[in-house]
Order: sequence, then C-alpha cells, then structure tokens
Amino acid sequence: MFNIAKLQSDIQLTSKVYPSLLLSVSRRAKLKKPAAMPDPQATFLGLELKWFSLLTLVVQNSALVLFMRYSKTIPGPAYLSSTAVVLSELLKLLASLAVYASEPRPTPLTPARLIHEMFGPHSDWLKMTVPAILYFVQNNLQYLAVQHLDAATFQVTYQMKILTTALFSVWMLKKSLTRRKWIALCLLTGGIGLVQMPSGGAVAAKETGNKFIGLVAVLVACVLSGLAGVWFEKVLKGSKASLFLRNIQLSFFSLIPGFLFGVMWYDGAAVSRDGYFYGYTIWTYITIGCQALGGLVVAVVVK
Repeated sequence: MFNIAKLQSDIQLTSKVYPSLLLSVSRRAKLKKPAAMPDPQATFLGLELKWFSLLTLVVQNSALVLFMRYSKTIPGPAYLSSTAVVLSELLKLLASLAVYASEPRPTPLTPARLIHEMFGPHSDWLKMTVPAILYFVQNNLQYLAVQHLDAATFQVTYQMKILTTALFSVWMLKKSLTRRKWIALCLLTGGIGLVQMPSGGAVAAKETGNKFIGLVAVLVACVLSGLAGVWFEKVLKGSKASLFLRNIQLSFFSLIPGFLFGVMWYDGAAVSRDGYFYGYTIWTYITIGCQALGGLVVAVVVK
C-alpha cells in the first residue's frame, strides 16, 4: 500500500538535507577549484602583443638611425645632443607616468604614494640607477656615432649589441645558448667586420679619422646597451613592480645626470649663449619622439 505519511516524512527530510548537501558540495568545489587558466595572448592588429612589440622595435630602430643622421647633417646650425637626450627622457617619463596612473589600483595614485613606490624600501630604486646611467651615456654616444658614420654603417655595426647582450645574459642571468646560436653570433660578428673593411679610394682615406671616432663610439654604445638591457631585465623579472613604474624610475635617474653633466656642465656655455633649443628643427623633434618611443618599446619587449 502507498504510505502517504512516509512520503511526507521523506519530503521533509530531503528539504532539510538537500540545501546543506548543496552547500557542502559548493564549499568543497571552492576548495578544490583548479587554478584559473591563463588568459590567451593579447593581440593587436591580428598579431600577438609580444610579436607586435618586437616588430615595432625593429621599425623604430631603423627609423631612429635615419632621423638621427638626417637631423644632424642637414644644413643649418646643429643642435646639442645633450639637450635632445634630456628631452627624450622627459617625454618617456611623462608617457610612463600617464600609463602608470591609469592602471587599476585599490586607492588613487597620489604624489606621496608615487614617491613612496619609487623610493620605498621595496622599490629597488638603487638598482635602477645603474641602467639609467648606462642608457644616458649610450644615447649620447649614438648621436656622436651618427655624426661620423653613414646610416648604413652605423646600423649594421650597432647590431653588435646582440652579441654583447648575449654575453651579458650568459654571465649575469646564467642563460645557456645552443651551438646554433653561438654560430649565428659568430657569423654576425664576422659580417660586421666585413662591413668595416675599407673600400679604397680617396674618399675612404679622407674619412678615416672621423670614422674611427664613430666606430669607437658605436662599439662602446653596444657594450653599454647589452649591459643595461640585461641589468634591466634582471630587475624586471626579479620583482613584481609595474613595468611602467620601472620606466618612470629609469627615466628619472637618466634625467639627473643628463641635465647636470650633459646640459649644465658639458654644454653649459653653449646653452647659455645660444639657448636650449638652438638648432632645433622638425626633424629634431621627430628624432626625440622616436627615441622616447624606443625606450618604452624596449621595456615591453624585455618584459
């Protein structure tokens, strides 16, 4: 016989047990919840962001050499390289600050908080002074080199920074390179050496002195570029600080020696006599903007 009383009792028991059972299962599901899957690679114009940033860096490096060379060799008064380097770092600082201020955070970014994040006990600001000074010297050497080398020679020779970066990566980051990579680096070095072979003729003999200065400048710049890049990568990957906070620190600590030693001390007399923007043209500003963009893109590629 169908027992209505028993059925009612079972229904009441289920109505009491089932919610608690669901709650228990839900809690256990939360405890055993698998780690969230990483977000797919961000894309821009159909390319993964890392490849797009690398492509942008290639275009920027090629364009910078042409702009820098042209701005330094066009007829008319020449601008001071030290002032251009400082303006480039200032532009990069402002751009990094704007992006960093727009990043989501629990509390608004105030000047006091920014100073604390830049110079606080966990900011590693002292480590950032090394690549900042190296980049300051390297940027000035680039301007010196393009004054004494044609754009093609400078661009090819400046690729020696790939070799210096690889050597510093092996030394400082304990990276290992395959035999194929070492062979490629040796071929690169040999190719750069072939480019420097004299082509003969009166023109080559006439430009020997200036070319020597240009080659020394670009080779030293390659060493500094490799060391600064690897040092910056080590700091980036050894902390959880924002990429753009690191860029703010990098630009800030480049501005100090750039203004004090470059503008005020080395070129102080010329700046006082002719003014800060003496010799500036539209190509000078394009060069400065391109150089600032390169500093930001390099940081993104390294990250």
